[in-house]
Amino acid sequence: MALHRMASVTIGVPNVAETTAYYADFGLTEIAPGRFATQDGGEQLILRHTPTRQLLAIEVGIDDEDDLGRTTESLTKLDLTVSKSADTLSVREPVGGFDVTLRVMPRLVQSEQPPTPYNWTGRAERPNTRAPGILREGPVRPRKLGHIVVGSVDKEGTQRFFTEGLGFKVTDEAKGLAAFLRCSTDHHNFLVQQSPLNFLHHTAWQVDDVDEVGRGATAMLEDNPERHIWGLGRHHVGSNFFWYLRDPAGNFSEYYSDLDCVLDDQVWKPGMFEGLKGLYSWGPPPPPSFLQPEDLAALMTGSHSAP
Repeated sequence: MALHRMASVTIGVPNVAETTAYYADFGLTEIAPGRFATQDGGEQLILRHTPTRQLLAIEVGIDDEDDLGRTTESLTKLDLTVSKSADTLSVREPVGGFDVTLRVMPRLVQSEQPPTPYNWTGRAERPNTRAPGILREGPVRPRKLGHIVVGSVDKEGTQRFFTEGLGFKVTDEAKGLAAFLRCSTDHHNFLVQQSPLNFLHHTAWQVDDVDEVGRGATAMLEDNPERHIWGLGRHHVGSNFFWYLRDPAGNFSEYYSDLDCVLDDQVWKPGMFEGLKGLYSWGPPPPPSFLQPEDLAALMTGSHSAP
């Protein structure tokens, strides 16, 4: 696959200062006003002022200029206008109206972390000591931006743009509702779901293990319990542990770990899932506000203000 990573996301919010403080608490590193980096991925989040919350742009890593040329041909066949330079290709997603840039960049190489030692039935990998998850004291620092989830008034149109136009692959689908798409070996880097309006549902940020998911969310909620949306749980599609929180503009952000990886397309068999079983394997039931964020009606009428 010529595509190889979800490089960055740009989000418009009406309350930049508050939202900036939130993502600093979340564990991202502010490297300039409204610009944040992860531990492994570099600068991956940009916040800009807009009247209502919205997805403004995403950037995807691609291998070389030849790949940009082939992608330009694919997008042109969809009657889309493409702007191309030596190392970038820019195009507007035709349904949601956000900008997509493919940029030639090195592949992300994450340093291998020692596996978390767990005591299993009949086997002790952690003898004579306490679990590291309860001994960690430092703040949780996300490793990278993993995926972006949007609602689309034309799910099939957005899916066609990403697959036929950009070259994303379909990993799994929720029948008639959503498609999990990838531009890397991660199970999904972009998910599009059918919705009564176009909106950003959430961004997802990788941490080392389930203890970091829990520690990160616990720290975020200690003084701000209203940030909680859904978790702790484990998704069925994608398999990852998750905990969802809400930023001051109304966007959800997810800590996740242990996501499925697709290293061989010939081995992975895409599935078609139905109902909530496809959404999660265990954990508390998803609240209505996760499936239909509370500000959707206001966004549809243009009267939205941050919660």
